[in-house]
Amino acid sequence: MSIARTGRPGPTEAGHPGGEPRRRPPGRPVLPTAVGLLVLLLVLVLLSLLVGTGNSSAARAWDYLLGDPSARADAQLRLAVVDVRLPRTLAAVLVGVCLGTAGCLLQAATRNPLAETGLLGVNSGAAFAVVVGLTFFGASSPGALLVWALLGGMAGSAVVLLLAASGRAAGSPLRLVLVGSALGATFHGLTSYVLLGTQSTFDTYRYWTIGSLAGVQAADLGPLVPLAGLGLATAFACARPLSALGLGDDSARSLGHHPGRVRLVVAGAVSLLAGCAVAVAGPIAFLGLLAPYVARALTGPRMAAQLALSALVAADVMIVADVLARVVIRPWETPVSVLLAFVGGPLLVWIARSSRLSTAGASA
Repeated sequence: MSIARTGRPGPTEAGHPGGEPRRRPPGRPVLPTAVGLLVLLLVLVLLSLLVGTGNSSAARAWDYLLGDPSARADAQLRLAVVDVRLPRTLAAVLVGVCLGTAGCLLQAATRNPLAETGLLGVNSGAAFAVVVGLTFFGASSPGALLVWALLGGMAGSAVVLLLAASGRAAGSPLRLVLVGSALGATFHGLTSYVLLGTQSTFDTYRYWTIGSLAGVQAADLGPLVPLAGLGLATAFACARPLSALGLGDDSARSLGHHPGRVRLVVAGAVSLLAGCAVAVAGPIAFLGLLAPYVARALTGPRMAAQLALSALVAADVMIVADVLARVVIRPWETPVSVLLAFVGGPLLVWIARSSRLSTAGASA
């Protein structure tokens, strides 16, 4: 008996009554868009090296980059360009790429266009670990806080994965979301309990949890690059299985994929990527939520292209936000997460009202 007569939908019919095949939107040219975003990223990197909160002008910074002898002899200018602006520019690229890729992965794996990295307990686990390090182990330097945040984010997501992998509904999107939300609330309560008795810890933690790239050093980024690279490699290796999951779990199984295992591997990659981002910049909202929307609108349903464009879009937005954070209330700095919230909130409302982008998000 054929599939059509039994009324059971096949891989191209999943989720559509009457046996009508689901038609996905046609793909769009990816290479020109990717090249454009990459060129924009390079321009923004240059702008980030030229603009800062100090007294060094953009013209002098440009002379330094071009190798002007008098500019290269200026120790203050070298400090501003090489020791301050270059590390935070690289950090902005790293955080943007990690959050954009992680958000795209998580939304595809859970088939939830509102999913973001906080659902896996990364942010709450990192926050609790930072508070523990500050209170009981005397961690106060940016490097020490980075290590504690990374370990906490990875530990929190590991607990979520272990709990979500148990039972008959192992690896299901609902279980991941529920376990992540429950663990996040638990970590939040523990964090508040520890903070109640230590004012000094609260002051340092308050600065970290705002989300900023100020004070990032090149030495802090070195250990995170291999972890981020592993997360990115895992993400792109999951592109084909995630495309199959977009047809529905039953269709994915018929194509030889195991939905539960795929989601657990994806969650591990998200944990690596989001953990690196939180360790560098603290909790950053909206970026991992919005970048996949824009990527889907630009490229259509192709998963590998979505991952690449999400990473580029998020990196571009992160550098723009960091540059603006230096000049909005000059000579002081605005936390980059505040600017992203100001932009991200209205943009999210616009996305919800835009038929094109909302449809692109729903098709993932």
